[in-house]
Amino acid sequence: MLIFKIFRTDEWQSLRKQGRTTGAPIDIADGYIHFSTATQATETATKHFAGLDGLFLIAVEAEALGDALKWEVSRGGALFPHLYREMAIGDVLWAQPLPLVEGVHQFPAGIAAAAQ
Repeated sequence: MLIFKIFRTDEWQSLRKQGRTTGAPIDIADGYIHFSTATQATETATKHFAGLDGLFLIAVEAEALGDALKWEVSRGGALFPHLYREMAIGDVLWAQPLPLVEGVHQFPAGIAAAAQ
């Protein structure tokens, strides 16, 4: 199962350069790296990244993260994937820009369809 992380450009560039990250400021404050499922990703973008351009959508295989990935109740009682270790560049299956068009983030077709 793929799970997703939304990074600002500087966060994505830092992961690529350093090879590892403890995440965005919210991740560091909470003590784990926040991920979303395909069905949760669009709401995450709307809630936490509204109006922000220059984002990247990062895909990771959940099973490859092992015991460091915990599914915990969060927004609306839904289970969200949380990573309790640094994220490594080797965890990334793919990354692509998440463009903002007329105020709406444009997700890849498969992810956008899962959200509906």
